[in-house]
Amino acid sequence: MIHHPKIKFAVAGCGHIGKRHAMLISNNPDAELVALADNDTAVADEPGNYQLPFFGSVDDLLQSNLAFDVLCVATPNGLHEEHAVKGLRSGHHVIIEKPMALTKAGCERIIDASVQQQRRVFCVMQNRFSPPAVWLNQLVKENGLGKIFMVQVNCYWNRDERYYIKDNWHGSKDLDGGVLFTQFSHFIDTLLWIFGDIENISGRIANFNHPELKGFEDSGIINFDFEQGGMGCLNFSTAVWKENLESSITIIAENGTVKMGGQYMDKVEVCKIKNYIMPELKAANSNNHQYFFENIINVLRQGEIDSTSTGGLKVVATIERMYKAAKWM
Repeated sequence: MIHHPKIKFAVAGCGHIGKRHAMLISNNPDAELVALADNDTAVADEPGNYQLPFFGSVDDLLQSNLAFDVLCVATPNGLHEEHAVKGLRSGHHVIIEKPMALTKAGCERIIDASVQQQRRVFCVMQNRFSPPAVWLNQLVKENGLGKIFMVQVNCYWNRDERYYIKDNWHGSKDLDGGVLFTQFSHFIDTLLWIFGDIENISGRIANFNHPELKGFEDSGIINFDFEQGGMGCLNFSTAVWKENLESSITIIAENGTVKMGGQYMDKVEVCKIKNYIMPELKAANSNNHQYFFENIINVLRQGEIDSTSTGGLKVVATIERMYKAAKWM
C-alpha cells in the first residue's frame, strides 16, 4: 500500500465559503490546513479557526515562505484573478471559488500563469458531483433523451437587506459583478456541462427590488440556442420574497421529459423517458464541495487531467455574453 503525504492547503478569504473550505480540508484525512488569510484580522480570534498561522493579506501569506501545496482563493469575486495569479507565480496550485474571474480575459490570464508555472488551477464546480447532475449528464451524453428540443433553467432566490449590507463587497460592481456571477454561475455551468455551448443570445434584465445595487440587475430572462440543436432560456431573480424558492432545469426532448429541481437543483422531480426505468441514485449531498476536494486530491496525486479551469473560463465568457446581449427594462 502506497503511503501518500498529506496535501497542504492555505485558505485566503475567511467568509462563509472560505470557512467551509477550511472545515472540509480539516476533516479530510488526506489533507492538512496550514494557514488562513483575511484582511479582517478579527477573524483570527473566532472559534473554529484551528489555532493556525493567520495572515492579514494574501501577499503576507505568500511572502511568509510557509510551505504548502494549494492556495484556496475564497476572497471577493473581483479579487479572484489577482490572488490566483499571485498564488500560481509563488509556486502553488490554486483552487478558485466561483466565479473564476469577472472577465474572460481574467480567466485567460490565470490559465496562462498556470501553464507558465506548471501548476494546476481548479475552479470550484461542486454541482458536477451532485448525483442527479451526474446522472443527467450521462443520460444526455448517451443520447438517452434523443434530440433536445427545449431546456429551461429557473433560478429564483432571495437576497435582501440581510445580504446586501452597507460597506460589504456584495452589491459592488467591481467586487461582486452581478447575480449571474455570484448567485447563479453554478447553474450556468451545469447547463453548459450537460448541453454544450450556446449561441444567438438575447434577453432582458431589470432591477425590481434592490435600489442599493448600482450597475447591475436582480432579475432577468435570457434566451438562446444550443450549438448542438434545440433552444433554451434562463429565468433568474434574487427578488423573491422572504426566502429562496428553487433552482430547476426542465428538459423537453424527443424521447422524454426530465426536471431536476429543489432549492439547489439537487432532486429529480420528473423522469418520463421512453423505454427507460429511472435508476436509484445516491442521496444528494447538500455539500458537494466534499466531493470536489476529494477529486482535487486524486488529480494532484495521480496526475489526472482536470477540466475545471476551462469550464470556469467558459462560464465567465458565457455570462459576459449574456450581459452584453441583454437589454435593460
